[in-house]
Amino acid sequence: MTSFLRSDRSRPVAVWLFAVAVLVLAMVVVGGATRLTDSGLSITQWKPVAGALPPMSAGDWQAEFARYQEIPQYKLVNRGMSLGEFKAIYWWEWSHRLLGRLVGAVFALPLIWFAVRRELPRRLIWRCIGLFVLGGLQGAVGWWMVASGLADRVSVAPERLMVHLGLAFALLGALVWTGLEAWAGQARQTLPSPWARRAAFLIGLIYLQILLGALVAGNDAGLVYRDWPLMDGRVVPRDYGGDTLWATLAHSQAAVQLHHRLTAYLLVLVALVMAVGAARSPYLQPGAKALGVAVGAGMLLQATLGVVTLMTGVPLAMGILHQLAAALVLALAMAFAWRVRRV
Repeated sequence: MTSFLRSDRSRPVAVWLFAVAVLVLAMVVVGGATRLTDSGLSITQWKPVAGALPPMSAGDWQAEFARYQEIPQYKLVNRGMSLGEFKAIYWWEWSHRLLGRLVGAVFALPLIWFAVRRELPRRLIWRCIGLFVLGGLQGAVGWWMVASGLADRVSVAPERLMVHLGLAFALLGALVWTGLEAWAGQARQTLPSPWARRAAFLIGLIYLQILLGALVAGNDAGLVYRDWPLMDGRVVPRDYGGDTLWATLAHSQAAVQLHHRLTAYLLVLVALVMAVGAARSPYLQPGAKALGVAVGAGMLLQATLGVVTLMTGVPLAMGILHQLAAALVLALAMAFAWRVRRV
């Protein structure tokens, strides 16, 4: 009879959602490595099903390499690349797409299982369906991003990279929140205090910084102005402005790096002030206080990683670590925002 009951919470559902969140985190890390190694354009076709298998013969590899040789990135940047060098970048992009397929399967199959067995909390049904749709949209946006670099560019459009990464982080945050809802059940009482608004503001600021970081990555802006705290001895670099407002905001290497720096300073200040306030607040439970302090500490660590990554020329390991830390800080902030609403 228990299979016909629908509980307010489900620990197995929560574990499933957290497991999907871990896979999304892995996909973010591999995606960052794909970007840092300039591997994202190595697969020039979108085959959601057939593309799950890599080239299986020498002829298949030659055909794949021939398609890559037709795009501007090969002609203008990688001309003369050997087949072995092509395979190195191919495997990064293939792994990234494989993880995307795995995330879809790991989400869809248990979702059907829990729904059929009526183990999915009723209030989370449409939210989980929305998460599945968001995941599918992320795959389509990924191809939209790749397509921008196949004809007239040698890399993907920075604004499309921003949308792609932004959706991935939105999915990660939503999975964390929904997993916590499934684990703990509906709150008996919510806390109508300023802390809910403060935590939401912090999440918004972290998310904005992630989007700005995507523009830095998309413009290879971390490879210029590697001094700190100034930029070539100036607060505002000489080549800050572009031909238009959009060119400045989205395509100027100097501008996107400056915006990322300035937002980081504000974010560290806000996170530390909030961490101190949470630790001293008589209204927050110990768990919420600990999460608030963890967000402040994580943000300080992330900013330090950003400076080191910049000044060392964005080595692969540091670039991946910087992106991983951003994802973990966002997850902590989501958990903090969720916790301060409950008593």
